[in-house]
Amino acid sequence: MQSKLGLDFKKVGQAKSLAKKIADEVQSFVESYTTVAVERTLCRLMGIDGVDANGVPLPNVVVDELKSKGVLSEGVLFYIANAMKETGLAPQQIAEKVADGKLDITKVAVTDKAELEKTLQPVIDASISKIRARRERREHYLSTIGEGAKPYIYVIVATGNIYEDAVQAEAAARQGADIIAVIRTTGQSLLDYVPYGATTEGFGGTYATQENFKIMRSAMDKVGEELGRYIRVCNYCSGLCMPEIAIMGAFEGLDVMLNDALYGILFRDINMQRTLIDQYFSRIINGFAGVIINTGEDNYLTTADAVEAAHTVLASDLINEQLALLAGLPEEQMGLGHAFEMDPMLENGFLLELAQAQMAREIFPNAPLKYMPPTKFMTGNIFRGHLQDALFNMVGIWTNQGIQLLGMPTEAIHTPFMSDRFLSIENAKYIFGNMKNIGDEMEFKEGGIVRTRAGQVLDKAIELLEQLTSEGLFNALEKGIFADIKRSRVGGKGLDGVVEKGANYMNPFINLLKGRK
Repeated sequence: MQSKLGLDFKKVGQAKSLAKKIADEVQSFVESYTTVAVERTLCRLMGIDGVDANGVPLPNVVVDELKSKGVLSEGVLFYIANAMKETGLAPQQIAEKVADGKLDITKVAVTDKAELEKTLQPVIDASISKIRARRERREHYLSTIGEGAKPYIYVIVATGNIYEDAVQAEAAARQGADIIAVIRTTGQSLLDYVPYGATTEGFGGTYATQENFKIMRSAMDKVGEELGRYIRVCNYCSGLCMPEIAIMGAFEGLDVMLNDALYGILFRDINMQRTLIDQYFSRIINGFAGVIINTGEDNYLTTADAVEAAHTVLASDLINEQLALLAGLPEEQMGLGHAFEMDPMLENGFLLELAQAQMAREIFPNAPLKYMPPTKFMTGNIFRGHLQDALFNMVGIWTNQGIQLLGMPTEAIHTPFMSDRFLSIENAKYIFGNMKNIGDEMEFKEGGIVRTRAGQVLDKAIELLEQLTSEGLFNALEKGIFADIKRSRVGGKGLDGVVEKGANYMNPFINLLKGRK
């Protein structure tokens, strides 16, 4: 690839090699452990769903039963398979009996591993077929009615009521949106369970539930058929239920998932060991389901300075890329995050932002990069804010970003109205059309501001990655390398849900799904 920025691709290769060493070290830890979220995901892959008499999700009931008896290290599939063999019951029936106190799955007879694998195989095949059918349905839509051009116009709905979200999402699709993200209710990432059923009350967003996914998918399929353009649906599988929500999204045909290896650690104080284990299985699922993941490096620039900390965004993107590759997720499904977050009063800030975005495009040429709008310096002055968003949109089309999350003129004032969304989509469509090929026409002056800035950020990212290879990612997170936020390896939420894998541990889905379609 010819670099418009004059980047030294030997240095890019060096940066990726360093990031791989960091990711490999993390992976060597990850492969020895499981978590309650991973085990609940396996329950859902076994077809276990619904709640008990107290409203507790049945996957939680089963996993908590094993955890309370100190045997979760052997894995939920070992106990379910033995129970299936002894009782002849399906996994859902077993879970219901556990919930009713009529079956202790830790006391059933133990069968040899070959028999257990044979017992599980029909259920495994059914789950994989269900995910594959959803992926094929998406691919059929894309090959028949097509979709919008890149950058995808990505907007949010966040009413708290899934039915109202669907109404607003339909309006946004008609206005020109390509991706609808249902913002998750405040605090859900800290819940160690997934609520059940359709929800109508949320604060700052709507609960991520499988039924809510189904409702939004159905609404977007209907409006997409009407418009002759496939509409992608996005939600969040970050937090304490990362792989669990990933499988629910895969079952219901979601297209994009917020799925970052570091975001929950930094911004939600979720234990780093828990998050790094959970992200691995969640990305295996997303890879197989054809889901584009979105990472959250843009958030670093809301707490750290966008000029000084730009190299940390690049370093994190490089690490996220390598962790995703280890999970079999292809580059074409990596919506690596970055943002337009410099102070708008900064002299030549536009050129510095342009350098950042072009650099990301050249370093990750196959990724549908997720480019985030100005938020930190949005003041409530809607006129200036609309101009900031216009500059952001100019950089997006100029540098061929993949996913453009549109800014709103009312950012930092209130949850967007349909009229706010219309203005933002109109802004983006005007600029994307009017400046469509500007990136093909423009070159950057050798020794100029843009080229110089990109080279400096790459050099600093390499320095940081070299530091991380000697210290390790866990130590770096403890020192506050990213986003100026320090986290403890043994602190945060969810560490008690991490267990070392035992001798009987089973998770055949890793080999069956990783890197496959």
